[in-house]
Amino acid sequence: MYYQVVSFSHKNCDQIMREKLAFANHEEMKTVLDQLTHFDFIHEAFIVSTCNRVEIVLATRDNFASYHAVLGLMSQKSDLNFYELKNTAQRYDDENAVKHIFTVVSSLDSLVVGESQITGQVKDAFKFSFQNGTAGRKLNRVISYAVKCAAEVRNATNISQNPVSIASVAVAQAHKLLGENIQGMKGIVVGAGEMGVLAAKHLLRVGCDVVLIGRDKEKVEKVAESLGENVKADTMENLSKYINRYRLLFSATASPEPVITQELIENETLPRHWFDMAIPRDIADMDLPKLQLYRIDDLRSISDENHAMRQEQAIRAAEIVERYTEEFYSWLRALSIEPVIKQMREHVSAAIEKELQRAMKKGFVPAEYEANMRKMAEQMFNRFLHDPTMNLRKSSTEKKNANCIEAVKKMFNIDTEHLDFKQYKNDHHTKGYNA
Repeated sequence: MYYQVVSFSHKNCDQIMREKLAFANHEEMKTVLDQLTHFDFIHEAFIVSTCNRVEIVLATRDNFASYHAVLGLMSQKSDLNFYELKNTAQRYDDENAVKHIFTVVSSLDSLVVGESQITGQVKDAFKFSFQNGTAGRKLNRVISYAVKCAAEVRNATNISQNPVSIASVAVAQAHKLLGENIQGMKGIVVGAGEMGVLAAKHLLRVGCDVVLIGRDKEKVEKVAESLGENVKADTMENLSKYINRYRLLFSATASPEPVITQELIENETLPRHWFDMAIPRDIADMDLPKLQLYRIDDLRSISDENHAMRQEQAIRAAEIVERYTEEFYSWLRALSIEPVIKQMREHVSAAIEKELQRAMKKGFVPAEYEANMRKMAEQMFNRFLHDPTMNLRKSSTEKKNANCIEAVKKMFNIDTEHLDFKQYKNDHHTKGYNA
């Protein structure tokens, strides 16, 4: 069994391509997950789809075949050329895949290093796949370890102190552009989801009043009430009124199409600072002379500055990820040898019983000697298997002997594919895993 991640992120993929690759809803994601796990060479899969990345995480029998299956399905879904995707995708296999997952969950691969949202997003992605039967214990091992790794990164470094999100970067940029004039201004926030709420909170901190706009009036009013008296709620029907009256706008809806278009503009002379925090984009391209429009990728320079300030903490965090990756694979290899050893001994016991019964049937062994002969045979084989067993346990923890277990399984015709490994975890348990 192998691990694999096929990644399209802000590091290797521009916003236009990410928009085409992003999953609009859970139904679309479930369709692709079902297609992936229908292949006999893919055990399990889940998909992380955020504004900054689309990543397909797999447990496979064949990484070459699974990689091309992912490219084919994503090409079909997005209407992007297969070879264009192949030239863009970042592929991580086995230990590199595990390390990448740990890095992502620890927020070291984020557009804004240290932001806290990604851990929950990956956990939710796995949970969705688990509930739909396309992910299970193979990927659960990795996610459980990754979450513990992220917790240690947070505890051992200050990389997540004063956590920064895309929303806070956008508000910080607005503050930089407007200076102290931002105090008392009215900020329009379109979308009452997590990103919109974060933007509203940051606007309140810099002294803005907020108008929170969404489709569901009851939901928006409830969210606005929770944010305090300086937040007013309204619905999308009145969006045009606000964007033609106020200059500051932050948008983060889940709409598959732009919600703010040229047709809504009545006053072209109004200076505007707009921040589109959505994938796919919420704000259509438009020709307005006094519009300053910032999209997610436009905020990259600010996130790079943030990364530079936290470089020392990021290095320490990367060392933690490296250690957890080593521990995970050492534990995984040690864990996987126990059922192999057990089945080897079961094969020996079955062989002893079969040959003893045959010898007794032919009269080679008197019936009164059966117990003694069985005990002697078991002791002989235990003595014979002692050194190989110890060597297997030792070699299973060493990276250079990664193929050793598979060779032994093939040699002795041992199948551990459907075993529950929980029963063996206490023998070689290492901190960082919850079954």
